[in-house]
Amino acid sequence: MKTINRRSFLKQLSLGAASLALPRRLFAYQSRRPNVLFICVDDMNDWVGCLGRRADIKTPHINQLARRGVLFTNAQSPAPLCNPSRTAIMTGLRPSTTGIYDNKRVWAHDMPDWITLPRYFKKNGYFVAGGGKIYHHTPKGFNPKDQWHEYFDLVPDQGTQAEHVEHLGLNREYFSNMPRHPNGSWDWGPFQKDDYEMGDGHTVKWAMDFLGRNHEKPFFLAVGLFQPHLPFYAPAKYFDRYPKERIVLPLAPKDDLDDLPPASAEVARAGKDKNLKMVVECAELPAAVQGYLASISHADTLIGGLLRALDSSSYAGNTIVLFWSDNGYHFGEKQRMAKRTLWDRATHIPLIVVAPGITAPGSRCGRPVDLMSLYPTLVELCGLPAKLENEGVSLVPLLRDPAAKWEHAALTTHGHGNHSIRSQQWRYIRYANGDAELYDRHADQNEWENLADRPDYEAVKKELAKWLPKQGVTL
Repeated sequence: MKTINRRSFLKQLSLGAASLALPRRLFAYQSRRPNVLFICVDDMNDWVGCLGRRADIKTPHINQLARRGVLFTNAQSPAPLCNPSRTAIMTGLRPSTTGIYDNKRVWAHDMPDWITLPRYFKKNGYFVAGGGKIYHHTPKGFNPKDQWHEYFDLVPDQGTQAEHVEHLGLNREYFSNMPRHPNGSWDWGPFQKDDYEMGDGHTVKWAMDFLGRNHEKPFFLAVGLFQPHLPFYAPAKYFDRYPKERIVLPLAPKDDLDDLPPASAEVARAGKDKNLKMVVECAELPAAVQGYLASISHADTLIGGLLRALDSSSYAGNTIVLFWSDNGYHFGEKQRMAKRTLWDRATHIPLIVVAPGITAPGSRCGRPVDLMSLYPTLVELCGLPAKLENEGVSLVPLLRDPAAKWEHAALTTHGHGNHSIRSQQWRYIRYANGDAELYDRHADQNEWENLADRPDYEAVKKELAKWLPKQGVTL
């Protein structure tokens, strides 16, 4: 795989972006130019009711949203980690292009003038507003405020623990007196608070107020929820929905890692997960799953409030709604807790698109897509000039016809040179050293049987390998 110099390449990209011929006039509000409601959640895997992965999960509002438009049942994250995933989605550039593979590197330091998704809508006459967690963090340079006309910023420019405290609307004294695990934010439990007293509730109340205002221009409104990211705190009523003694843990065979190549253990830290070890030794895995389910249901209620606000506004018939999660989450599968892997549990996420006049209610699409498609899809749906640097493919053909021919695979990247290719049937993982995994998703939805070393599948691997990035940017 060819390796290119990261800084020189990004400099060339930034120069190209700066020279884009963008329309300078502001468009007057017209009914034919739709608004956008861009909703994202954090670390929500495919445990939502409409995807059918858990019979016990209760997500009536996300399910209702799916019934309004197209539910993508094979949607994949660009990266199994917050910052590289969100950076890729919002810049339109894959991790293998930017070199942003972890949570530390800030895209705005390397390409400060890059035309992100909100900047593009802003330059094309939209009123652009955002709130909550859209990028990895809200301050610290991850989210330059020049992208927005208005931003509801809930998180202070402080450390990780303080961010979790503040986004929940709590004070440090309360937090410091709470029983918790010795690993920072690795905690879960109920709160005697209402949905809108929690941190994400404040963000959603701001967004509901925004939808109740009069807007002369079309708007792009991004609403980012921290839930269900750790710590798994939610109003107590949601914990009551999922009694701990009834929690069903994911299937996780002890020998599942026996057929994996060495790179899997090294890159994904499979079998060496200290967090999982800690949680299991403390007999807290059922409680962790309970907290995660409660946090999903809490997020679902807030999404329901947001949708009601849209429905009661004057913008209901002319607003695109797009709902997504940045990555998935393990709870013991592959001997792993959290994310940072190229397996299904960390890459498969919910994606729903409702586009008035385009999508048919209750549609489902099983084509393999990744979230690099969000930027070009919104650009096309809103009639903006195409942005040629975007590395994703517009989903508009699938929004019009979910069964349309689709000659693309979904790509996920985790670190330099490590990629997962997801087609309609297969998941092919290739590591930087050439090690590989191959799973037949039709026969093996849990990805328990690695077929990569079997001679009969050489042609399958060769066909899937054509979707691997042709270049890789070193750190």
